[in-house]
Amino acid sequence: MLNLQEFTHFWVYLSASPLLGLTVTLCAYVFAQWVYARCGFSPLANPVAIAIALVSLVLAASGMSYPRYFAGAQFVHFLLGPATVALAVPLARQMPRLRRSLFPLACALLCGCVTAIVSAVGIAVLMGASPELARSLGPKSATTPIAMAVSEHLGGVPALTAVLVICTGIFGAVTARFLMKALRIDSHAAQGLALGVASHGIGTARAFQVSPEMGAYAGLGMGMNGVLTALLAPWLVPLLLGWMGQ
Repeated sequence: MLNLQEFTHFWVYLSASPLLGLTVTLCAYVFAQWVYARCGFSPLANPVAIAIALVSLVLAASGMSYPRYFAGAQFVHFLLGPATVALAVPLARQMPRLRRSLFPLACALLCGCVTAIVSAVGIAVLMGASPELARSLGPKSATTPIAMAVSEHLGGVPALTAVLVICTGIFGAVTARFLMKALRIDSHAAQGLALGVASHGIGTARAFQVSPEMGAYAGLGMGMNGVLTALLAPWLVPLLLGWMGQ
């Protein structure tokens, strides 16, 4: 164990290095995973939510700016691309079942994508949100890079959309299993597809913790919903806003 003086020297070294952002991120996530395991892997102890809260507290307490933090943490951000591509491996293992269910899967994906967009924008407008906020909400069920690009194209606020995407993913990962159980949906394929469409990568990570089959279908839902959102949201959101007088 480090004593106080050694810890002070270590902190001074890290604070002057881009490695600080990466170290804070990894330590926060390792601690969040420990809490998650201690809670019996309950979805209520979502490690992503805990890690985000811890990193936010460290940044606020230390006065570190986000650009400085991201300069060190961007390596983790870079790994999101390979991690997403790697989802093709479990998906390929389920390919025979996917071929047999191609039509119902396509219908479910289309319905899920449209529902996610229409419900978010419609509820926001009915509750008095500004058109800018409604446009930022439209692509919130897609993965972050796609959602931010679509939001910018629509005239929304990409940074706000990124926050909404993360909140959507965490909410889905926490509540989806309880909701599926209440609705008596037992199929891992159906549960996984719903998680991927509604809660993108965070929901997919939760699905893989349940079973490889659920994770594979969640990966399919996440990927295809991102593509559909990029195609449908740019014309569906303005159409909906115009119909609602915005």
